Amino acid sequence: MRKSSVRRTCAVLAAVTSLALAATACGGTTKEDVKDEGGKAATAGKADPNAETKKGLTVGFLPKQVNNPYFTVADKGGEKALKELGSSYKEVGTSSGTDTAGQVSYVNTLTQQQVDAIAVSAQDPGALCTALKQAMKNDIKVVTYDSDTDPGCRNAFISQASADDIGCTQVQQLAEQIGNKGEIAILSAAQTATNQNAWIDIMKDELKDPRYKDVELVEVAYGDDDAQKSFQQTQGLLQEHPNLKGIISPTTVGIKAAAQYLSGSKYKGKVRLTGLGTPNDMRKYVKNGTVEAFELWDPAKLGELAARTAVALSSGQITGKEGETFEAGALGEYTIGKDGVIDLGKPTVFTARNVDEFDF
Repeated sequence: MRKSSVRRTCAVLAAVTSLALAATACGGTTKEDVKDEGGKAATAGKADPNAETKKGLTVGFLPKQVNNPYFTVADKGGEKALKELGSSYKEVGTSSGTDTAGQVSYVNTLTQQQVDAIAVSAQDPGALCTALKQAMKNDIKVVTYDSDTDPGCRNAFISQASADDIGCTQVQQLAEQIGNKGEIAILSAAQTATNQNAWIDIMKDELKDPRYKDVELVEVAYGDDDAQKSFQQTQGLLQEHPNLKGIISPTTVGIKAAAQYLSGSKYKGKVRLTGLGTPNDMRKYVKNGTVEAFELWDPAKLGELAARTAVALSSGQITGKEGETFEAGALGEYTIGKDGVIDLGKPTVFTARNVDEFDF
């Protein structure tokens, strides 16, 4: 995904709608090596950055929802990277974004199949821990992507971007569009989604800034990453709050459903909508005036980085410890941050001026 050099932080309001683009990590392990280090990322052995990249590995991808277009793109990015690295890809998962028991079952299945690594987007931060720890005890490397679990239950987490970048900029976008005045709401995914909750907490903190003194967050609604429920929740928000001026939906399913509702209603052009969406889903809503700006990272690159991290872990080049670095092909060099977090990079803001430049 293209990125410009414009930097956006919570401290500075970015005029994103006037820009085409905004601030646009040796040795094997044994079963006894893996420990839960009190909330820290689980690491094992000692990293050897010069270790040869292993081939013939099998990496199982477990997205939050297999029929979700966003995860389809992300996992295809992982599949492509694994093919280039000489390893195998397999995808398993549930068709529901809230079936935590199903996710646990699939982790257990992948463990029984003795895959070399698991890349999982967790529906719930704690529900998978026991199963993932068991996988690690069986020498399986665990990478979370898009949505994290507890740090002690995996080796590394591939974050879409920093939580601050994502949470703050969505508030900044919407506040600018409504003139820093009026009631707003948030349409989230599942109530237990770790990434959603982290971003929402940052949005709430951002709204405490004096420049938002006339902006009021009246409700956080949950559409469970289900299109119909998200559509209905959008309708409900507008009925419950007749003075609503804008909605933030930090989920690709939610923002598309909200845009669909607004586009065919009397609220089109009157109630502003922003959040996280894919260009292909949102293009027509940008062009018909329903949405002015939204943002996202490239999900294919997120999946690619998850795959390359899994292979680097399995090859002993990294262990998931803070400060370790590794090469991720054309994506470049990455450094592992605190608690095993690896940030993909800054999100891109899409508007009518640049949305046709992207195809995902």
